[in-house]
Amino acid sequence: MTQKNKTIGIISLGCAKNQVDAERMVTLMRGAGYTVTPRLDALDAVVINTCGFIESAKAEAIETILEFCALKAEGKLEKIIVTGCLAERYKSELLAEMPEIDGMLGSGSFRRVAEALDAAFDAAGEAPPPELYDAPGSDPLADETPRVLSTPKGWAYLKIAEGCDNNCAYCVIPDIRGRFRSRSIESLVAEAESLAAQGVRELDVVAQDSTRYGLDLYGRRVLPELLEALSAIDGIRWIRLHYLYPDEITDELIQTVADNPKIVKYLDIPIQHISDAVLARMNRRGTGAELRALMTKLRERIPGVVIRTTLIAGLPGETDREFEELCDFLREFRLERVGVFPFSPEEGTPAEKMTDRVRLEIAEHRVTLIEQLQTGIMDEFNAARIDSVCEVLIEDYDKWGECFCGRSWAEAPDVDGKIFITAASDGKQPMLGDIVIARITDIIDGDLIGEVL
Repeated sequence: MTQKNKTIGIISLGCAKNQVDAERMVTLMRGAGYTVTPRLDALDAVVINTCGFIESAKAEAIETILEFCALKAEGKLEKIIVTGCLAERYKSELLAEMPEIDGMLGSGSFRRVAEALDAAFDAAGEAPPPELYDAPGSDPLADETPRVLSTPKGWAYLKIAEGCDNNCAYCVIPDIRGRFRSRSIESLVAEAESLAAQGVRELDVVAQDSTRYGLDLYGRRVLPELLEALSAIDGIRWIRLHYLYPDEITDELIQTVADNPKIVKYLDIPIQHISDAVLARMNRRGTGAELRALMTKLRERIPGVVIRTTLIAGLPGETDREFEELCDFLREFRLERVGVFPFSPEEGTPAEKMTDRVRLEIAEHRVTLIEQLQTGIMDEFNAARIDSVCEVLIEDYDKWGECFCGRSWAEAPDVDGKIFITAASDGKQPMLGDIVIARITDIIDGDLIGEVL
């Protein structure tokens, strides 16, 4: 039997949903008697929770696995367990190319991480690595497992659903993660109450498509009801919404965001493109005119709203005119936060089979053009904030700058900039996880500078 005096490290790559799964795995491993450490030296084993969404994510995951394979070859590590989306998509290829891997778990099997470790440590001689693959959603209680938070003090992700039903032409998530599955309002409120008791002040609501929440479970979309229930929890100050599918943003949801003071006026709405022809090839619902109308409505109904989106440049068949239409849209609507990626032809997707591919160097050049355009828009937005006063959630202390750093309602974690602030004039130091009042005084390299009032 396994000696449970083993020290395990865990690395989670990719999206916030993956990070939540990794936090649950920490609980499961500790519950099985393993010691889990954030340090990546002096380990007995490592669990690598991978992303396999696009080519750059796959490359990062493979490079990470290879780094630990090298450590194992040097005798500095006993076991390597690979989990997550890359393990789900490329099980056979990974095992063939990397015999150093001692266990594999599909994306629907993270709850079995301790079982995989037990089997790996118990394996004798040339025993094959355990492969634990369950259909996504086969254990709905997996998402109720308590978590050990890995986010900075003061905020946490709240994953309200798993899987996706949208079937965008370029995306493999439905194949990897399965059909869309909502968690119950009761379970989410209970988890949020537990998070609040741990000092969490900001809930970042995530799902592949948050606007679809409840449709499978209750027969209708109930995101506004969930938000009202979450906002009633003592201690929760901010609720931030991510990954809203544009054609499912209802007037009821807009009014809920506008009226509820705990819901920050920041909406993450991936639109991917604005050209009707490109949207049709992407198998995205809605048209460019409808997206423009939505942005206009949001600006009118939620004054001061900050909008984040993600875009894909270089989808097969994207013409210069269609790309310029996308740039014109950004110039007109001046979205404050934009992420853009070159098209990645993913195996098994309809987009992989599309002809008239855009050359990679052209797609990457288009990404650069959008990034340059967006830098000017973000600089303009930041400049308008100088001398304004806002709440800032303190996340860290920057020892090089000798100041604290954090975020306001207008910055989402990990993807937007930081606010670097000095302590109050009376010398009182804020604590990590505090929300303080600060005045914005300057901009440096796209980040804001401020002072605590």
